[in-house]
Amino acid sequence: MTLSDPGLNLERLPAPLPVWHGRVDPDGWSVTARAVADAGGRLVALWGVDRSAIGGTLTACVTYAAARGLMWLELRLDGVAPAVPDLAGVFPCAGRMQRAMTDLVGIPVQDSRDGRPWLDHGLWPAGARPLQGGAPAGAATGGILPANYPFVRVEGDGVHEIAVGPVHAGIIEPGHFRFSVVGEKVLRLEEHLGYTHKGIERRFTELAPPEGYRLAGRVSGDSTVAYAWAYCMALESAWRCAPPPRADWLRALMLERERVANHLGDLGALGNDAGLAFGLAQFSRLREDWQRLSAEAFGHRLMMDAVVPGGVAQDLAPAMAERLEQQCGHIEREVRVLRAVYDEHAGLQDRFLGAGCVTPQLAARLGLTGLAGRASGCAADLRCDHAWRPYDSVAVKMATHRGGDVAARVAVRFDEVLESLRLIRAICAGLPEGATRIVPQAPAGAAIGVGWVEGWRGEVLVALDLADDSRILRCHCHDPSWQNWPVLEHAIIGNIVPDFPLINKSFNLSYSGHDL
Repeated sequence: MTLSDPGLNLERLPAPLPVWHGRVDPDGWSVTARAVADAGGRLVALWGVDRSAIGGTLTACVTYAAARGLMWLELRLDGVAPAVPDLAGVFPCAGRMQRAMTDLVGIPVQDSRDGRPWLDHGLWPAGARPLQGGAPAGAATGGILPANYPFVRVEGDGVHEIAVGPVHAGIIEPGHFRFSVVGEKVLRLEEHLGYTHKGIERRFTELAPPEGYRLAGRVSGDSTVAYAWAYCMALESAWRCAPPPRADWLRALMLERERVANHLGDLGALGNDAGLAFGLAQFSRLREDWQRLSAEAFGHRLMMDAVVPGGVAQDLAPAMAERLEQQCGHIEREVRVLRAVYDEHAGLQDRFLGAGCVTPQLAARLGLTGLAGRASGCAADLRCDHAWRPYDSVAVKMATHRGGDVAARVAVRFDEVLESLRLIRAICAGLPEGATRIVPQAPAGAAIGVGWVEGWRGEVLVALDLADDSRILRCHCHDPSWQNWPVLEHAIIGNIVPDFPLINKSFNLSYSGHDL
């Protein structure tokens, strides 16, 4: 069963990217998953929604990336289908998404391989499902201390455990990492996340749709442009409107500046984690200059609240566009010099090469995506695969590598910085004239919409479900970290414990974007 299968009744949604929506029964839920996997497709996101307030039922939703676009399927739970078939056997990354769906909405998973709570740490009231209809608002707790999480134990001579977190040094967000080791060699890593769960999806239901972009832009602070654009794309899709062409070009300009800023920061941090403090100093200097000019151009260092429903918050003057182009040339010259330093530094390469390797075969099996996936031979980038305005005019060159180790993820970052600098110059040169914003108007009746954007870490998805009175019934924001956190557990196997900070940083996954 594929997008073109006549047995699958799909409706094309009005979105900039090709998006189809349809409903399946339990058999179709499982059969479609297998067909997508066999065709080389990917699972993008999985979540649940309670539509009882509008006369519906509990509904499980899943999105797949296929050759022809995005497929959004729904399975309604009723007497015939009281539970959702487990997809983890087809797409391993579905396991944690299913556990979160059960925690938040109460949708059970049939024959689940792992029924442990994921976001519920034992502090919610017994049986509480925060996103079920009628669930009380607030942060009422069911206990004083978190429940003990049943980590998988590794037994054997000389095996011992190292517990790291959830509280870490510095400003790192909380997450628990349980290492099973012999000496310094890692046999197994198991993660437990959810410590930054703050009720974002519940909060969306209390906002008017035109205001949701502000919350979306705060899901993960390093991806504020990607999330805000994805939310606005979803709302514009649901309300059957499109921003002016100039607005889309300005959105892409900001998205590429966000990509460059994060890659510059990561390249410096990776050098520092491998003992080259010089790299951190130089890339931090470049990132600071970059973000200061972003603040001048768009009103905020991170460009927060700059992407709004119907367009962008402010226009770009010709003089500022020229300054942005000039800065790209300066940054490119310095990045090329620093790349030569990194490539020729024996100590740095000794730490990078072979560390945290994820083979292309393993990456494809586990669903590794985004930057990390492209460094392991998984060539997927929405800007190339399903180019929307203005990416259909600037011909993005995808950066890929097959090494799968820290060195490969560093190389992809360097390549993407240089390509984004080229794109920014092309966007500034080709920026069309015209308006930068329209005022979206809500149509009559219930509606759904999808936003799908290639952020710097990977593909960001926002699925919006609006009631017939235009209330937000459900807004699901999906970060690529959901796919990639489990892969980190495999990347560390066989490496030594002191290399974990370096390997972890080479993925640089989001806690906040995952926990919501």
